[in-house]
Amino acid sequence: LPHCARLHPRRSRHGCARRPRPRFRRRLAGCLCFAYHRHRSLKYDLLFERFLNPDRVSMPDIDVDFSDDKREQVIEYVKQKYGAESVAQIITFGTLSSRAVLKDVGRVLGIDLATINSITEKIPVIMGKVTPLKEALEMAELKWVKETKDQKIKDLIEYSLVLEGFARNSSLHAAGVVIAPGPISDYVPVYKTPTTEPATQYNMKDLEEAGLLKMDFLGLRTLSIIDNALEQIKRNHKIDVDLDTISFDDPDVYAMFGRGQTQAVFQFESEPMQDAMRKLKPSSLEDLIAMNALYRPGPMDNIPDFIERRHGRKESEYLHPLMVPVLEKTYGVIVYQEQVMQLVQVLAGFTLAQSDLMRRAMGKKDEKAMAEQRSKFIEGANQHAQIDEKLGGQIFDLIQKFASYGFNKSHSAAYAYLAYQTAWLKTHYTAEFLAANMTAELNDQAKIVALMEEAKRYGITVMPPDINQSVATFVAKDGVIYFGMAAIKTVGVGAVDSIIASREEGPFTSIFDLASRIDPKVANKRILEALVCSGAFDSLRNGHRAQLFAAIEPAVEYAKKTQQGGPTAMDSLFGDAEVTKPVEPTLPPVEPWPERERLHKEREYLNFYISGHPLQEFAMAVQSFSTLNLGRLDTDKHESVVRLCGIISDIRTRLDKRENTIAFIRVEQYSGACECVFWSDKYKQFSEILKPDAILVFVGKCEINGQNVKIYVDDVLTMQQAEQRLAKGYVLRIDPDRVQESQLKELRDRCNIGEANSSLT
Repeated sequence: LPHCARLHPRRSRHGCARRPRPRFRRRLAGCLCFAYHRHRSLKYDLLFERFLNPDRVSMPDIDVDFSDDKREQVIEYVKQKYGAESVAQIITFGTLSSRAVLKDVGRVLGIDLATINSITEKIPVIMGKVTPLKEALEMAELKWVKETKDQKIKDLIEYSLVLEGFARNSSLHAAGVVIAPGPISDYVPVYKTPTTEPATQYNMKDLEEAGLLKMDFLGLRTLSIIDNALEQIKRNHKIDVDLDTISFDDPDVYAMFGRGQTQAVFQFESEPMQDAMRKLKPSSLEDLIAMNALYRPGPMDNIPDFIERRHGRKESEYLHPLMVPVLEKTYGVIVYQEQVMQLVQVLAGFTLAQSDLMRRAMGKKDEKAMAEQRSKFIEGANQHAQIDEKLGGQIFDLIQKFASYGFNKSHSAAYAYLAYQTAWLKTHYTAEFLAANMTAELNDQAKIVALMEEAKRYGITVMPPDINQSVATFVAKDGVIYFGMAAIKTVGVGAVDSIIASREEGPFTSIFDLASRIDPKVANKRILEALVCSGAFDSLRNGHRAQLFAAIEPAVEYAKKTQQGGPTAMDSLFGDAEVTKPVEPTLPPVEPWPERERLHKEREYLNFYISGHPLQEFAMAVQSFSTLNLGRLDTDKHESVVRLCGIISDIRTRLDKRENTIAFIRVEQYSGACECVFWSDKYKQFSEILKPDAILVFVGKCEINGQNVKIYVDDVLTMQQAEQRLAKGYVLRIDPDRVQESQLKELRDRCNIGEANSSLT
């Protein structure tokens, strides 16, 4: 990093960037060579000229990934080394997307929010990009907007089409940092507020024109996860794992990829990617690199073709024999920008530097420049490889098609390399790896639940917080994952630190013991309630949660007596002083909480169900009656009618423009949640049974947008109604070796007395 940070391009007397001095180029080359060496550039055909070559005027991107919790340390280091006045972050401007502009303009025009939402929620977000308004208006769902007679809606669309794309606000670039040879203000204007660090007023593109080099210091959560997992592995197994020296040909790792079990594996965890992995059955890092490059808008259309060729079910095709060495590893499919450069080199005799210029021209889609490049390519191909004009044109068109969205192989290789490392950790140290992921996703309930389900699939138990085992974060011990105590609501880091420090003297034996030993500032009723309800005392097997909850007041009083008065000395019969300690109270004799209440309190403090789930009581019905599994979304269900069995966790209501109540209800399954929308007539019909914690079956049209699911409800069934309407019968599997004939006869007789519309097999 220090070597890279000293790189500064020359500036012309007009302040514009010029070609770097040789010394600058050597430093930059050294920086890139280090990165290339680590990722085995020669083995994977990573072209140095893709980043730096004699004909390149603009600076290459230098992206450096750090653990996301250490990024600020790196920026602080750079400030100390080169001077705070020479270092600045980069401004960026947020622009109005179609959704945002409709909401802003609608607010100004005084249009009802419900009306605005009825439009914006129909505008899809594809691969993180909001569909432009002009394109969205061509969708059938928004036909009414385009054809409306309402003047306000007409104005809304007219003004929004004009304002879409305008800058709305400024913020800091997520990763960009500029290091100047002197004070930043000598080169570009600087922006600063009382609450922000100095930033350039030029965005990253303008900075290049000004002759400054932008570097991206990226905070990558995956690196923090790896660090955490390696620390746990060292603590649990007493070994230091060096992920740069592991085998990248581990069959167990590729088998996991082939099964699509890539939950929490970097860049490979989405459902479509898991499905692609199951079809591809990768067997090498090259396969992972290719899929990482293909799984993006545009090239992802080639994934089915790539997989078919990979398995030999479709023949790889090449327009010319010289293309084979370049494309054989990707089965004739142009996947990478580097392949575009190599094809131009071997077919037309261009240098790699010239090839990169052509690749960049193709990416910009400049018709005049492309016509010029086409002519050069055809002429070069004829002279270099004796390719006639017709075939040369066909090859150029093919290359141009893929060049417009081909991906940088060096980037894909680095990410596939990291993906393999995370997959290796998951394969060989599953508990530690999943615990590290849970810590990273502490504030994302859906992801925590999904990771808990993944742990369950691997036979790993996730335990509630434990006062004698847990630390602040999730940890794996003896193949079990313990919930982090810092994740319990109202239990702060100070309380956790005090518990851990006191625990070094010996394990806690009771709620009274803990209250008397930890810092009296944190031994309060609020924290003890949180520990009890979350199950942190369960492992002591000293009373159930209702008893412990009732003992909180006595525990606080006991702690005060113990810590304020300390041990008391009493004279014995023989004149010696005996040190005594206040006697621990006994637990109150109260009834255990009902299962639902116990789980409700657990979720209140943890945001999750750990020791059970309310749906478990209806596990068979949930599996039988639901046609949609929120934990494993099937995008084929989009815009189809589905049944969802789940529990209500939140209800929001508001009035529509006719002053009728509509409702938005959050419904959860074991993992995953969705929003069930009730228009006024449906809410009026079912409002009596729509209560928090109610377990119901919802029927309606489903909309899936990424990981977000909405169901527009037409019908709601109680579990009893669902059994009567949906159950065709029951199947009992009986082991004849474990029952007597008389019992079977009695069972048969009883079943014949059942409901007329039920049957038993």
